[in-house]
Amino acid sequence: MPDDISRATNDPIEVDEKKEVVDHFEHTASTPTQHGLPCIDPARRAIVEKSLKRKLDARCSLFVLIYIMNYLDRNNIAAARLKGLQDDLKLDDTQYATCLSILYVGYILMQVPSNMFINRIQRPSLYISVAMLLWGLISTLSGNAKNFGHMVAIRFLLGFIEAAFLPGALLILSKWYTRRELTTRNAILFCGNLISNAFSALVAAGVLSNMQGVLGHAAWRWLFWIEGAITMAIAVVAAFMLPDLPHNARGFTEEERQVAQLRMIEDVGEADTDSADQGPFDGLMMALKDLKIYLMMLTFTAYVVGLSFNAFFPTLTGTLGFSYVPTLLMSAPPWAFSCIFSVLNAWHADRTQEKIWHILGPIAMGTIGFVISMSTLNVSARYIALFLQAGSYAGFIVFYSWISSSFPRPPAKRAVAIALINAFSQLGNVAGSYVWALKDNGYRKSYGIVLAMFGVTVMGCWAFRFMLVGLNKRLEAAEVEWDAREDAGEQTRQIEIMESPDEALRMRKGFRYLI
Repeated sequence: MPDDISRATNDPIEVDEKKEVVDHFEHTASTPTQHGLPCIDPARRAIVEKSLKRKLDARCSLFVLIYIMNYLDRNNIAAARLKGLQDDLKLDDTQYATCLSILYVGYILMQVPSNMFINRIQRPSLYISVAMLLWGLISTLSGNAKNFGHMVAIRFLLGFIEAAFLPGALLILSKWYTRRELTTRNAILFCGNLISNAFSALVAAGVLSNMQGVLGHAAWRWLFWIEGAITMAIAVVAAFMLPDLPHNARGFTEEERQVAQLRMIEDVGEADTDSADQGPFDGLMMALKDLKIYLMMLTFTAYVVGLSFNAFFPTLTGTLGFSYVPTLLMSAPPWAFSCIFSVLNAWHADRTQEKIWHILGPIAMGTIGFVISMSTLNVSARYIALFLQAGSYAGFIVFYSWISSSFPRPPAKRAVAIALINAFSQLGNVAGSYVWALKDNGYRKSYGIVLAMFGVTVMGCWAFRFMLVGLNKRLEAAEVEWDAREDAGEQTRQIEIMESPDEALRMRKGFRYLI
């Protein structure tokens, strides 16, 4: 058996050295505690768990609204462009693309430090709320921009502050929901992204059609002011509603908090806490030593380039030949379809505990949409193609849950993994800002580039799956050797410790990576 994957220790594990180590073979019926938590009757637990999940789902639903505003504030520049922003600020096409891409510079720089910080604080709800208040304020300043320099500075700061939300929200969800539940919850969260693509078009149509010249200001400026003000109002509500951590969240009973912690221990076999002697940068170092991180970073970046049509969706819809109001209204239905399809795809992924086909299926759908857009100028066919392209987001959502399930413990490492992969992937948005500058023949060259990036994504997903299959085989071999040990007493007293440079986790027996 390879030493880099599994080795049972021969010396007793000291409790003060291995905080939260769980005896996975204890008989909870004969002991007053279960995994260090008070025992609870199974019938009572079912009732408490149902109440817990109902409250948790209600509170986490606010993440959807926050994500809607996150993307509205980030992408409303595309709608504003249709009503004179580029002309009023005297931006050429390259400068406009720079205004789009500079946001991701700040977004990339801040994600890892932000998630390292949010993993160590006790009230992440307040952190996210303050960040939302700040980015709402910065977004309103977009309506005051006078030139290229103003807009570049505002967009950089907007990305810098917005970086706190998505990786932070994904981390919080991973601290509450098991691997069997997480993909569906992530899909519901990402519905905020998808709904914003539809909702932003409707809001923009209303504001841009009715606010031109009000108080002497252009309608596109009102778009930034109105949406920024709404963001700040929601931030105040979020401070009181968002959940914190399973052991200290407000609004839950003590029983509910205990069940929440127990669920996470049972899911992987270890409490979802960092060791007491772990430093602030230990999670970063663990992540950087894991080869899986780098493969996911490259694969996810290719996927993001393939999805870069998102920021240009009103422009692509405009190729159908309608005026700006019908164009904005027609941009909404494809994203409504994508939202519904994404939830169904994620629900089935959770139900089957399978990942790769729930990623590749939507990619195939988007590929068909790209090919249609490249092949014809027929209006009906190109509009159907926009639905198919929007549907490719469903695999993107499953990919995010694949990150969390592939780096389950310790949470410091998972926090860095989520942020690092997401941050690096934003380079795809930077590149995507320039991909769609190729307007000739209905953006045929642009579609060719994103089609190629989908091909790279498929190859990366298969390579990652191959890596996880290999790790699962080694885990299985380790368990066979473990079960063959004669010292049963030692077996019930110790826990398998993973010592691979790829992972350093203490797992329950039977743990497998999801593929």
